[in-house]
Amino acid sequence: MLDLGLTGFLFIFLALGFRRPFLWVLCYLYVDIVSPQIISWGILAHLPVSLMAFGAAFGGWLLFDDKRDMRFTLRQGLLLALLVYCALTTFTAVYPEAAQEKWAWVWKALVFAIFLPLTLRTRLRIEAVALVMVLAASALIIDGGIKTAMGGGGYGALRIFVENNTGLYEGSILSSVAIAIIPLILWLTRYGTIFPPDWRVRLFAAALIFACALIPVGTQARTGLVCLGVLCLFYLRTARHKLLIGAGMALAVVVAVPFLPQSFMARMGTIENHQSDQSAGTRIGVWKWTWDYVKHHPTGGGFVVNIASKVEYDTVAANTVGATTTVTRTRVTEQGRAFHSSYFEMLGEQGFPGFFLWIALQLSGLVQMELIRRRWKDRTGPDEAWAAPLAVALQLAQIVYLIGSLFVGIAFQPFILMLVGLQCGLWSYLRRIEETRGRARRRAPLVAPGDSRHGGVPMKTGREAPVSEPLAP
Repeated sequence: MLDLGLTGFLFIFLALGFRRPFLWVLCYLYVDIVSPQIISWGILAHLPVSLMAFGAAFGGWLLFDDKRDMRFTLRQGLLLALLVYCALTTFTAVYPEAAQEKWAWVWKALVFAIFLPLTLRTRLRIEAVALVMVLAASALIIDGGIKTAMGGGGYGALRIFVENNTGLYEGSILSSVAIAIIPLILWLTRYGTIFPPDWRVRLFAAALIFACALIPVGTQARTGLVCLGVLCLFYLRTARHKLLIGAGMALAVVVAVPFLPQSFMARMGTIENHQSDQSAGTRIGVWKWTWDYVKHHPTGGGFVVNIASKVEYDTVAANTVGATTTVTRTRVTEQGRAFHSSYFEMLGEQGFPGFFLWIALQLSGLVQMELIRRRWKDRTGPDEAWAAPLAVALQLAQIVYLIGSLFVGIAFQPFILMLVGLQCGLWSYLRRIEETRGRARRRAPLVAPGDSRHGGVPMKTGREAPVSEPLAP
C-alpha cells in the first residue's frame, strides 16, 4: 500500500502540472527532498523520477511561464560561477570516477538553485515553495520524531522509512535541516495564506517543531544539539520579552534532561571532552590534513579528494579509581575519512577559489536578508507585513546551516541550495515591487484639490505590483 500511495501521489502531482505548470517546480522539490524512489520498491524504483520532475519543471517554465518579471541576481551569478568552477575541477580531479559520481547530483542541485528564483514571480509562489519544502522535510522528521518518542533511535541507528544513509536520511544532516526549518514553520503559522492560520495549523506546527527538536535526540547527532542552541540564542535577539523567553528555554531544558536517554547524554558529553572521542579526533585530523593539502594544491583536488587523506591522532581517556587517575593514550590511524565540515570540504575539493565563491554566496545571503528586514520591518500593511519576518526566517535558517556546516560536509546539500534559491527569489520579487511602486508614484500626475475632472483625487497610472497572482498563467 505504501508503494501504491507514493506512486499514485507522484503521478497525480505531475498530472496537475498540466493545468498549473508551476506545480512541476513544487513536484521537483518534493522528489528531491523525500526521494520517493528510495522508499519505493515498485514502479518508482525503476524510473528516473528526479530527472522526470526536473525536466517537467524546466520545460513548464520555458514553454508556459510569464517571463516579463524575470531577473538574474548577483547570487545566481555566484551559483553559476561555482557550477562552472566545480565542472572544471571535476575534469581534473584526483579521483575522476568517484568525482563523477558526486558531480552527477551536485550539478543538478546547483542548476535548480539558479533556476528556482526565475519562477518566483509572486508572493503565492514564494509561500508555496516554503510550504512544500517544510512539508516534504516533515515527512522524514515526523517519522523520526515518532520513533524517537517511542524509544527508538541511537547514533547511526534511527531508521527513517528505509535503511539509507545518504542525503537527508543521514542523521547529522537531517538534524541540521530539522532545526533550520523551525523559523519557516513559525512564519507559515503566522503569515501563511495557503493554509490560513487557525487552531489546526498552530497545533500541527507545534507538534512539528517538537518533532524537529526530537531529531537530534533520536539521531544522537551533536550537530543538531549545537544548531538548536544557536537558534534559541538568535531568537532572543529579536524577541520582545527576552528575559521571559530565556527563562522559559532554561526551564524546558531542566524539565527535559531527566527524560533524555543515557546514551544521548553520554554522546553529548563528548562535545566538552572531545579528546576521548574517536569521531571528534577523526574530524580534527582530517581538517589538519585538508589544510596541509590545500596549501600545496590551492585549486583543490576535485570531488572526494578526501579518499587520499591519512590521519593519525591520539585519543585520551582518564580513569579515576579512588585518589588515583590513570590516563590512557591510544594511537589511531585512519584513511579516506570524510571531511566532516562544509568549510574544509570546499577547501579540499575546490581549493581557495571555490571556497571564496561559496563563502561569498553564504555571506551575501545573510546581508540581503538583513537589508530586507530593515527596509520592510516597519511596514504593517496586510500585503507587506509578511516580507520582513520571512527574511528573518530565511536568515536564521541559513545561520543554523552555517553552524551545522562546521561539523557536517553539506556544502552542496540540495535542500540548503533550495533555501538559497528561495532567498534569491524573495530578494528579486521585493526589489521589483519597490521599483514598480516607485515608478507608479513618479508617473502619477499632480491634481489640484478642487479639480472637478478627477474629483480632486490624484490619478494613478502604471502597473501596480499584484498582491495575489495564480501559481501559473
